Amino acid sequence: MDRRLRENRAWWDERVGLHADSAFYDLDGFRRGGSALDVVEQAEVGKVAGLAMVHLQCHFGLGSLSWARRGAVVTGVDFSPEAIALARRLAVETGLDARFVCCDVYDVLEHVEDRFDVLFSSYGVLSWLPDLARWAQIVAALLRPGGRLHLVELHPAACMFDDETTEVRLRYPYFREREPIRIQRPGSYAVPGAPTQHQVSYSWPASISDVLGAVLGAGLRIESIREFSSCPEQLRPWLVQGPNRRWCAPPGLPDVPLVYALAASRPA
Repeated sequence: MDRRLRENRAWWDERVGLHADSAFYDLDGFRRGGSALDVVEQAEVGKVAGLAMVHLQCHFGLGSLSWARRGAVVTGVDFSPEAIALARRLAVETGLDARFVCCDVYDVLEHVEDRFDVLFSSYGVLSWLPDLARWAQIVAALLRPGGRLHLVELHPAACMFDDETTEVRLRYPYFREREPIRIQRPGSYAVPGAPTQHQVSYSWPASISDVLGAVLGAGLRIESIREFSSCPEQLRPWLVQGPNRRWCAPPGLPDVPLVYALAASRPA
């Protein structure tokens, strides 16, 4: 594994415990029958009862288990051993029909033999992947003929803004450069500022054209792409929460694209 991906894995391993105890993930609410899926994810994917679904980069499985709660037969995949261990415990604890595989996305075909009706991935996933073309090829290989990809992702334009100040200013590149973005800070999006040992992470911007080009290059057929001016988390400090509890640009600023949803299918 690339050194930078190893560092990212250590970063995620350490944050599993922090996230499990956080209000952001609300594990107690999930155990009581709640769902980790937001309205965009549910509307984009639709009914899943009886469908075989693979969830790539599933963290500790709340999204995967939420789809299982809606009737899907789910396989969750993540490269963090700590995350997968917790996901497996939660599956047993809740009695939901989901299995979890610990491997890197780029190695998933060596670990998962099944093929799926739906491949799902959401929120902050693509920027952790240095090779989008290879990712898309793996997506296509995991889908059955007629199977569909549903990606709900943070919009790369929104990710250009500084995430450490309430001032609205650009900080990060939109287009992928030769070297990844290196960030060093404690905590995470779910627990800002929490003391942590592994503080360095690497990310690769994923522009809309890069994503579409990768999906088309893998032979998938794009069915729809939609952009949204609200998101389920406070992606940047200057966003405000609306009456629907989703975050958006404050009054006085134009709407900013915060999320996009891409649906594609493997030709039958």
